[in-house]
Amino acid sequence: MRMIFGLVLLAGLALAGGAVYMAKNYIGAYQAELANARLNQAQVVPTQTVYVATRQLGYGERLTQEDVRPVAWPQSAIPEGTFGDIEVLFPANEEEPRLIVRAMEKDEAVLAVKVTEPGEDIGLTTRLERGMRAFAIRVDVASGVSGFLRPGDRVDVYWTGRVEFGGGSEDVTKLIDTSVQLIAVDQDDKTTNGTRIARTVTVAVRPEQVAALAQAQSTGTLSLSLVGVGDDTELSEIEVDQVSLLGLKEAAPAPKVEQKRECSIRTRRGAEVVAIPIPCTN
Repeated sequence: MRMIFGLVLLAGLALAGGAVYMAKNYIGAYQAELANARLNQAQVVPTQTVYVATRQLGYGERLTQEDVRPVAWPQSAIPEGTFGDIEVLFPANEEEPRLIVRAMEKDEAVLAVKVTEPGEDIGLTTRLERGMRAFAIRVDVASGVSGFLRPGDRVDVYWTGRVEFGGGSEDVTKLIDTSVQLIAVDQDDKTTNGTRIARTVTVAVRPEQVAALAQAQSTGTLSLSLVGVGDDTELSEIEVDQVSLLGLKEAAPAPKVEQKRECSIRTRRGAEVVAIPIPCTN
């Protein structure tokens, strides 16, 4: 009986020792895994939110909130000029959009140098309304209103040239377009202060007006007349020539004077030829 009890005691001690050993190994493995996890967590690269393009964006396009999305970007490799706040990229108090200055590929970070400020334009292409075209007109100090033209002004366009009619020719000045908007003076499309003598001005006109202005500029001289702010006067057809300008009247043609016809016959009398008058029958 005592021998059986001793065997049971030895078996219990062996099992207890095995359980302690297994528990020790399990705890050791768990502690090792926990240490590795902590080490890996310490080695993770810190990130920051950056907004990137959701699609390919081209020059001149409007940037909308559907065109961007936030991503986690490594802090050590964030390009300069990125946007990490949607309120900065799309200010709540700005109704005008940003425009794309440089093309961007999908998932490319949106940079400040690749978009405009809200409401800022990027040149003439954004100032042209649908169906309008830009056309340059050569001007000088006289035809360009002495340098007082500014982008945004409106002008009337006059053509001066020589017109042939009735077998003759005459210098004529004619109004060919009214209230045309200027979108640039020389290469400057922004309003500036002071006077400046321009060599060209750029206007926004319809395609058919482009053809008319090109033809007029190649056959004569174009002059601009500045239209006042708020002036909506509709001008009728204006054409002035030298006769109407000086108040002259064209001379009436002189009446034809019928010359009296004289009829005669010639006859010879000896060595002399004599003309003898006779009545004209025709």
